[in-house]
Amino acid sequence: ALSELLAGNQRFAANKLNSIAHDLVILKEHTVEKQEPFAAVLSCADSRVPVELVFDQTIGHIFVTRVAGNIVTPEIIGSLEYGVAVLGITALLVLGHTSCGAVKAAMKAESVPGQISVLYKHLRPAVERSNGNVDKAIESNARLQAELLRTSSTVISEAIKAGKVKVEAGVYDLASGKVSLVTA
Repeated sequence: ALSELLAGNQRFAANKLNSIAHDLVILKEHTVEKQEPFAAVLSCADSRVPVELVFDQTIGHIFVTRVAGNIVTPEIIGSLEYGVAVLGITALLVLGHTSCGAVKAAMKAESVPGQISVLYKHLRPAVERSNGNVDKAIESNARLQAELLRTSSTVISEAIKAGKVKVEAGVYDLASGKVSLVTA
């Protein structure tokens, strides 16, 4: 499943999308009663990261959760547990992206209106490991959030142990359109 995501990203980066050619009427009809995604992606809410397009996929193929900073919260865990336990996804990718506004804001740690600053506590561990480098903070955050998913959810950790799902981290480059996996 992960290789299918990355192959789709290569098509996207090369401007050779296949997903647009799918008959959307048939796809919509096929997914009315059920969904059968092969992968899940936890992505930032940033409008420049259209997950289905980035991986050259269409309706029903990817189970997507989005939140600013691609952070793991109880709600995100619950959603992704559903993807693993009920939908049977076999790959889960935490996807950060270059020029992430949430990470930049957490690095500045300035006072902001409303609830925006509640994101900071989730991003602070990555910021602290970055030595002030935003790109390092973005990569570190993706890795840390993936590790949180592996360890904070018994559903996901048991599925990993059983060989049913793989959890990885990656970063989407806004300029090139390419996704790179990041490891520990």
